[in-house]
Amino acid sequence: MRTFALIGKPNCGKTALFNQLTGGRQKVANYPGVTVEKKEGKCILPSGEECTILDLPGIYGFNAHSVDAKITRAVIFGEIPNLPKPDILICVADATSLRICLRLVLEIKRSGLPCLLALNLYDLAQKQGCTYNLELFESILGIPVIPVTAIKKEGVTALVKRLANWHPQSPSQVSIPALSVSTLRSLQDQTDDILKRVVIQQGKTSTWTEQCDKILLHSGLGFAILLGLLFLVFQAVFTLAQVPMELIDGAIVAMSHFLNHFLPEGPLKSLLCDGVLAGVGSVIIFLPQILILFFFILLLEDSGYMARTAFLLDRMMGGVGLHGKAFIPLLGSFACAIPGIMATRTISNPYDRLITIMIAPLMTCSARLPVYTLIISAFIPNQKLAGGIALQGLVMFALYVTGILSALFVAWVLKFFFKRQREGGFMMELPALRSPTLKNLAWGLYERAKIFLTRAGTIILMLMIVIWFLSTYPSPPPGAVEPAIYYSFTGQFGRMLAFVFAPIGFNWQMTVALVPGMAAREVAVSTLSMVYSLSDVSGSTMDSLKDVLSRQWTLASAVAFLVWYVFAPQCISTLAVVKRETNSWRWPTVLFLYLMGMAYGAAWVSYQLLK
Repeated sequence: MRTFALIGKPNCGKTALFNQLTGGRQKVANYPGVTVEKKEGKCILPSGEECTILDLPGIYGFNAHSVDAKITRAVIFGEIPNLPKPDILICVADATSLRICLRLVLEIKRSGLPCLLALNLYDLAQKQGCTYNLELFESILGIPVIPVTAIKKEGVTALVKRLANWHPQSPSQVSIPALSVSTLRSLQDQTDDILKRVVIQQGKTSTWTEQCDKILLHSGLGFAILLGLLFLVFQAVFTLAQVPMELIDGAIVAMSHFLNHFLPEGPLKSLLCDGVLAGVGSVIIFLPQILILFFFILLLEDSGYMARTAFLLDRMMGGVGLHGKAFIPLLGSFACAIPGIMATRTISNPYDRLITIMIAPLMTCSARLPVYTLIISAFIPNQKLAGGIALQGLVMFALYVTGILSALFVAWVLKFFFKRQREGGFMMELPALRSPTLKNLAWGLYERAKIFLTRAGTIILMLMIVIWFLSTYPSPPPGAVEPAIYYSFTGQFGRMLAFVFAPIGFNWQMTVALVPGMAAREVAVSTLSMVYSLSDVSGSTMDSLKDVLSRQWTLASAVAFLVWYVFAPQCISTLAVVKRETNSWRWPTVLFLYLMGMAYGAAWVSYQLLK
């Protein structure tokens, strides 16, 4: 079976072409040892031959240093274990900005690898007035050149036929070309010379893009537009997700009632209702928020605006030691730190990437919202301030701002540790603004949903089963007067640690809630309900829980609990992903310790000021 690999710079349309070639016959996994996604699919050629298609991470050239670029080089030169070296590289180039893409083709030819050039976005290049002499192009390069428009499937059939009929001789020897500064200049000169010969008519740059960039990249107006868009995005995340979240919650509650009605009392019933449903449900219920946030992120990326955002924020973020590209992973961390941390692999400098990983958990993820909502509604009056601003909403906003400012402070501190090792400068190509493609958005959302549910859901499921066991056994002794959890391993552990958390105003019940919170922050709400003998935390029982907390907790303890949740690294899944991304236990350990220290210190200060 032959293997074809798609290679090209970021945002050139590789994924769109991959989807057209493979259809639904694709799967997503990880390359060995790293969490870089490996997209692999099957394609049936006209001859009936089945072939494998690989969608490689974007790369500008062989001298790039990002994790994605290293993986791409390793794949095409056959350095990945148990992964065959591609027979043909399909170099996907943006026909509207061919000067940047063509140099990569020349680098591939220097290496001795067989490749084919797919001129993507060919229809857009023609609309801009650009035409190429394709026959001369093939003659000069010595490889097939196929014009395609992947999102419309134009030219894809011709590309597949060419792959079926083209069997280039395997090179006797291939090697990564040495690319010195003089070599790169020579390649760029060759690129310019080729384009002078093959371009029949030079296209005009999009005046629409130029006019928009004058506004979007303006230091004042552009920043105001960005803040407005972010405000709308987060409003949509918390408003549009309400109905689907209620539907999911209702389905979980109905399933729980069904099991409670038909299953006899015993360990199996408790495991399914209190362990599996409670654990998996606490993750699935936030899937609408995750998908809505990623919908807007994919929308901004596909339109070309996200690159402009990174460029706009580079100067401000650079002042505290962050890279402009860190904006995208940090934005994703507001939904969940796991995909946010995974997104840092696009940052080339390892120290810039590490700083971004270390502060991503400080972004207020959606899992904190149930805890915030419960405590705020129990202790903060539902009243309006001047201008109709809701006091409860203002407190919620303050918690978000606290996390962001803390992240900037930590990044500023870390930049001094990596001062001598950081690279200067930030260069990014700004793609033309264009209308997003619904098919690409749908594929992106499907992949994100699958990754989130597979990685986060399975981890939390396993952990919740363990926590259920620890919270259920041993059973209460005869004549017990306390709730069952008081006598369990979890209750014993919480009381044992109570003296550690007493200085910040936590009682043993609050400490117990922190234990299952290590699996998922939102589980603390269910745990508090169990501790205070409330079997359900929905509907009127949620009001009962608020009433109990307002009577048994002090305002100082409640605020300390909120502050703790702003900082504390209470998510084992996040620590596991940090370990995978850094390939070391050192950095998740540092992350856990510094966040725990910040959480304890900030909670102590809050409690001492308010008690």
